[in-house]
Amino acid sequence: MSRLPSSTEAIPATGDVPRHVAIIMDGNGRWAKKRLLPRIAGHKRGVESVRDVVSACISRGIPYLTLFAFSSENWRRPAEEVSFLMGLFMRALEEEVSKLDRNGVRFRVVGDLSRFDPKLVELIARGEAQTAANDTLNLTIAANYGGRWDLVRAVERMLAAQPDKRAGFVEADLAQHLAMSYAPEPDLFIRTGGEQRISNFLLWQLAYSEFYFTDMLWPDFGAAALELAIASYRERERRFGRTSEQLKGDKAPAGGGRETWQQDA
Repeated sequence: MSRLPSSTEAIPATGDVPRHVAIIMDGNGRWAKKRLLPRIAGHKRGVESVRDVVSACISRGIPYLTLFAFSSENWRRPAEEVSFLMGLFMRALEEEVSKLDRNGVRFRVVGDLSRFDPKLVELIARGEAQTAANDTLNLTIAANYGGRWDLVRAVERMLAAQPDKRAGFVEADLAQHLAMSYAPEPDLFIRTGGEQRISNFLLWQLAYSEFYFTDMLWPDFGAAALELAIASYRERERRFGRTSEQLKGDKAPAGGGRETWQQDA
């Protein structure tokens, strides 16, 4: 598998449609609280928003979607809520993977799976294997994921594979060992729920992403809300260190340069 160049190594192709959208799905609990419902009701409704956004990305021709489902810090939540989230994840895998497969979606999970129940790990592995040949949309779920964990693990893997790098290494040496080395860096990062931070999500990969924050709670987010985010993205001037004057006359391929970044995954 060839590694895609990073935005600090080369200027990526850009266009009106992002190649890769990454989302922190925030606000499930608050959505439920506003309706005098238990927090778990918000998480259940949030699964419907996932379906809507996946469908919208397929319709839009967006090749990569990454969703932050459970952070390494979320274990600090009440044990009852964590237990429910684990159960919800298992049910979603049991019910949704076949639908993803029929729609040509390749499913992956990135994160430290060592704390998960063996049954959940087995369902993840089964879903990844079942959808491995698909290429309509690359859907990645970040679960028990943290950006700092990702970087530490990448260093460990790099040094295990190439002990000589202890004497020094460059960005390209490390990047190939990151959890999402198979995907282009996100063009568009979205966070729902009104918070304006990245919460230890894709620390390396978001270096040159366009950020879009919305007060909309995740259970209310769907295709129309995604269109608003993409509309905002289209208005951005993506310079990657250059000046505005240097961008004049650039003719980036439409559709986010998908062919430029396509690879064998």
